[in-house]
Amino acid sequence: MYQGEPQIDLRRLTEIQQLVSVPLVLHGGSGLSDTMIKETIKRGICKVNYATELRLAYSNGVKEVIAKDPKVIDPKKYGLAGREKVTALVRQKIKVCGSINKA
Repeated sequence: MYQGEPQIDLRRLTEIQQLVSVPLVLHGGSGLSDTMIKETIKRGICKVNYATELRLAYSNGVKEVIAKDPKVIDPKKYGLAGREKVTALVRQKIKVCGSINKA
């Protein structure tokens, strides 16, 4: 996650969108506000990478299971919790990006 608020130059992004005919990718979308993500999409971003947020969601699911039962050793149990957290986050990000039913 970012240390502080990242600065996205929306004006420059608009200029880039007008100059190129390729899909634009936002690397480092984790931690950006939903409003900022929506603004970048308006300016040509077609793919948003959320790797750090997804890793955090998975890790938090695992940590919750282990905190409830420190003796758990079955990776299927804590892995399931991690995947469920990732699934919930992905569903929310699909909505933010306006991508429901677009696959």
